[in-house]
Amino acid sequence: IRAARATKEIMVTLVLTDPVLPSRNTFVKKLVKLHPEITTIVVNVNDRNTTMVLGNRETVVYGKGYIEDVLCGKRFRISSRSFYQVNPLMTEKLYNIAIDCAALSGRETILDAYCGIGTIGIIAAPHARRVIGVELNADAVRDAQHNIHMNGLTNVEILQGDATRFMEDLAAGHRDISSPDIDVIFMDPPGSGSTEEFMRAACAVRPKKIVYISCSPWSLQRDLEYLTQNGYEVRKAVPVDMFPFTGGIETVCQMVRTNS
Repeated sequence: IRAARATKEIMVTLVLTDPVLPSRNTFVKKLVKLHPEITTIVVNVNDRNTTMVLGNRETVVYGKGYIEDVLCGKRFRISSRSFYQVNPLMTEKLYNIAIDCAALSGRETILDAYCGIGTIGIIAAPHARRVIGVELNADAVRDAQHNIHMNGLTNVEILQGDATRFMEDLAAGHRDISSPDIDVIFMDPPGSGSTEEFMRAACAVRPKKIVYISCSPWSLQRDLEYLTQNGYEVRKAVPVDMFPFTGGIETVCQMVRTNS
């Protein structure tokens, strides 16, 4: 179940091992009658024996197949397989801290790696010259491109692809993004952290600042050790309690390029 705090829209995703849901129409009617606040229902099929919750096949059985929410004054479309923070109240605090750490003047070109549905980049866009987002998940990219238009932005571009490969191509000069200088990199990798290949390429691109958003102190420690040994120093680290009463915590780190 995914709920939007601002719009009150609710999405229910049923994860099944088989695409056939017996008496589907009756089930949907009864569920919506019991809970009229539900705005969309999606059937997702995952028949693989993996740790992934969601599969690649899905069918919208009620409503429009996505919900919309508002973060930091921007509106976002969220589909069932797109990542979205589960605590929107603290997410606003998290993203505002990250953008403050970037100390944007309006002249910067930003690279938003692992950008998801484009939340950070879209929120930062009014304070920057240009934003380039990179995301592997095709569903998230579609949501992100819709979100750009929905918010009336003309300085944001979302590209589908692996963030590490994109960064390596950029460092090697193999990718033309019409602007060779990246001033700020926002990194918001999964819990396993970034890859050494990505960080090596990021250091080669030499942005003035790296803003690292982490949900795992353990992978963050490992990645900060690499970055601080390769031309960057941590100026600020702010913990954000995204998951109260659990051991999980998000951390925003401001890293600045040194002269060495």
